[in-house]
Amino acid sequence: MRIAICDDDSVDTQFVHDIVENWANDRKLNTEIKIFSSAESFLFHYADHKEYDILLLDVEMGKMDGVTMAKQVRKDNATVQIVFITGYFDYIAEGYEVEALHYLMKPVKKEKLFEVLDRAAEKLLQNEKALNLEMSGEMERILFYEIRYLDVDRNYVTIHAKENYTTKRSLGEFEKELDERFHRVGRSLILNLKMIRRVTKSEVYLSDGTVLPLPRGAYEPLNRAIIEKT
Repeated sequence: MRIAICDDDSVDTQFVHDIVENWANDRKLNTEIKIFSSAESFLFHYADHKEYDILLLDVEMGKMDGVTMAKQVRKDNATVQIVFITGYFDYIAEGYEVEALHYLMKPVKKEKLFEVLDRAAEKLLQNEKALNLEMSGEMERILFYEIRYLDVDRNYVTIHAKENYTTKRSLGEFEKELDERFHRVGRSLILNLKMIRRVTKSEVYLSDGTVLPLPRGAYEPLNRAIIEKT
């Protein structure tokens, strides 16, 4: 697991580094922890090394703040877990734009950082789950987090992800293979709850702009699933 800590305060950085190292040892995880003193230095390094799993970012740093840096990273990395560490509440709303996992207030408490790192590790494991789909004699591996929805047309199911995959199987078969982030809507649709931006009585809006019709009676169960599972 590769973890980056980015903070222009060397004392705070070392304090967080020691807690992260303690957490990794406690959980018996093999980790590589790198420290950066500015957003610019991290992005320069990141241009050639994009394999980071967790970013612990100070919000207020030099010329470029942590939120701006996180937006740059998010452009091509949907799975990295971003945690902001700050002494201010002002930036919390902006964290939603980069799907930040959590905001930690300074001074950081060991127990709270352990809890947040545990959540980050759990999410990283979830992001590795995938559907293995045989297509034209080849095996396609479709990561769960990339799937927006699945729908049915007669005897064929289409999986809508980075690409679309259509296969002759039942929606019920796929429902058994998917995890709790997915919700069955009526007879012909399975939605990734993480991809939903807005729900009305008759339609559901996904984060990529897709608008899908909701069958009668689906509104309340779908909203309940969003509340309970996301």
